Amino acid sequence: MLYIVQASSATAAESSVSRVDARVEQQFDIIHAVSAYLTPTQVQKLRRTADVRIYSNRSLSTRGTSLLGGLSSTLNTVTSSVNNAVASTVVGTVTAQVVAPVVSTVVTVPLVSAVTTPIVAAASSSTSLQDGTGVSSLTLLYQTDYPMLVSADTLQKAGLTGQGVTIAVLDTGLWQDLSQNYGGRILASVDVLNGGSGPVTGDPYGHGTHVTSIAAGGAQNLAGGYLGIAPKANLVVVRAFDGTGAGRYVDVIAGLNWIVAHQKQYNIRVLNLSFGAPPQSYYWDDPLAQAVMAAWRAGIVVVTAAGNEGPDPMTIDVPGNVPYVITVGALTDNYTPYNPNDDRLASFSSTGPTFEGFVKPEMVAPGGHIAASMSSSSYLANIDPNSMNALEQMFTMSGSSMAAAVTTGVVALLIQSEPALTPDMVKCRLLISSHPAVNSAGQLAYSVFQQGAGLINAVGANSSSATDCANQGLNINADLAGTEHFGGPANEDANGNYYIMNLNGSAWGQAQPGDGFSWSTGYPWNQGYTWSQGYVWSQGYTWSKGYTWSKGYTWSKGYTWSKGYTWSKSVPWWNASGSSSSQASPAAIESWVPNE
Repeated sequence: MLYIVQASSATAAESSVSRVDARVEQQFDIIHAVSAYLTPTQVQKLRRTADVRIYSNRSLSTRGTSLLGGLSSTLNTVTSSVNNAVASTVVGTVTAQVVAPVVSTVVTVPLVSAVTTPIVAAASSSTSLQDGTGVSSLTLLYQTDYPMLVSADTLQKAGLTGQGVTIAVLDTGLWQDLSQNYGGRILASVDVLNGGSGPVTGDPYGHGTHVTSIAAGGAQNLAGGYLGIAPKANLVVVRAFDGTGAGRYVDVIAGLNWIVAHQKQYNIRVLNLSFGAPPQSYYWDDPLAQAVMAAWRAGIVVVTAAGNEGPDPMTIDVPGNVPYVITVGALTDNYTPYNPNDDRLASFSSTGPTFEGFVKPEMVAPGGHIAASMSSSSYLANIDPNSMNALEQMFTMSGSSMAAAVTTGVVALLIQSEPALTPDMVKCRLLISSHPAVNSAGQLAYSVFQQGAGLINAVGANSSSATDCANQGLNINADLAGTEHFGGPANEDANGNYYIMNLNGSAWGQAQPGDGFSWSTGYPWNQGYTWSQGYVWSQGYTWSKGYTWSKGYTWSKGYTWSKGYTWSKSVPWWNASGSSSSQASPAAIESWVPNE
């Protein structure tokens, strides 16, 4: 079976593997580890070696969902070789195999010109914007609504397009539509799937293409508006997931290792991770989480999907449970983008807190019925043809994957505006400028564990000069060194209500007074609310702090995991005595939910 072996350095790990007569498959300098196939006897020998830790390989899946509900996962084991061939064209080249028109007249780039743009804009100026399943007016101002919903379109008009900032997308690959204008913006690509190191040759699944075009697609409508968030950002494409959206820890860590190693070469400032798996250990004992922390420490803003296991509490995925990174939940505009009064949290959006007591997600972004680029010959498009617009090569999908991609694009805009921003500073400005959902009485409609600080606001974040309001009390160097670990301020009372503790109070675990901190499993999620631009959190961002784990932080109920399982037989999962074959097998696509 495949394992990850960690030691004081990758070289030391390799030496340990060699001493038990096993062969190293891959080397991960990012976490001082290697991967190797080991027999039970070899595993036992290594576990008796000082300063060596062994992790079973685990499975991951992408966090985008489709219109189909209740689709059997057995469907996902079949992939058409024809679809793979059609959607697997070399990144940076044009496919001639797609039967349907590659783009429609709405997004064909030559039509967006100095002649058409002012004409369409003038004709649109007297036309009121309308709601509906799409843009039902003739303005052609928006074919996608999410740039407007997070005010990214305002920054684009001011000249902030992500130019000069490189986004790395670690996903299922990329199929390049001519209308997206990637061209020379794709600086590099690498396919690390199953230990590979060649260039990315397409995206047979489709998820990576969808996510990439949301964050950095360059398609425009006739009025000259961009359909994506950071349309001129540079890209590094890393493929670590197969043609059914499944991935393994070893491949994802290999991708992260490559990204950090090439960070300076390509000026990688932002990293999108739209995938996840249920946590099976503390964040600091998870090798994927360790690699993500290393990327953050290297100066890369890491944006992760919260997961699609909501609305139950404590359903945040790995690596979204890492306290340092920006974890994003999903909202839906209810198909009425110009009416904010019926916006709501998406029912599938995963909810915090994490098992270590951190508030997650930090914020929410549009993740319902998101239209973005995808080949009509991709796996997803053929499984759910009703969500595919073949004439425009656009696919409609819901999920926290999409919300993370929107946020990734916003981060690129902020960094273009102020290149000196550190990851902690970016996170702080997004937190402090977000708009929470409020009801008609001006009270918070959702708990902080559901919406974090609220809906991201690109203009507000760009205008902010805030610092020191994120990741306070944490020490990433000590965390990675294993000398100190951290817990957040969340706890659960005897009635199942989650709350923020006042850690400065006279009694340990005393509830912190403040709006939006308490939440029970019965808290509403399906009602429409307005995202307030004037709400002030009464207790600031005390909930974004971390506290040293050695202070004795405990849950009132003893850290029981959700869905009825506890720590793997009271021992860390990588040392579990039972078979871990299920962890090493490919993952099926996560359960699908209806578009919202």
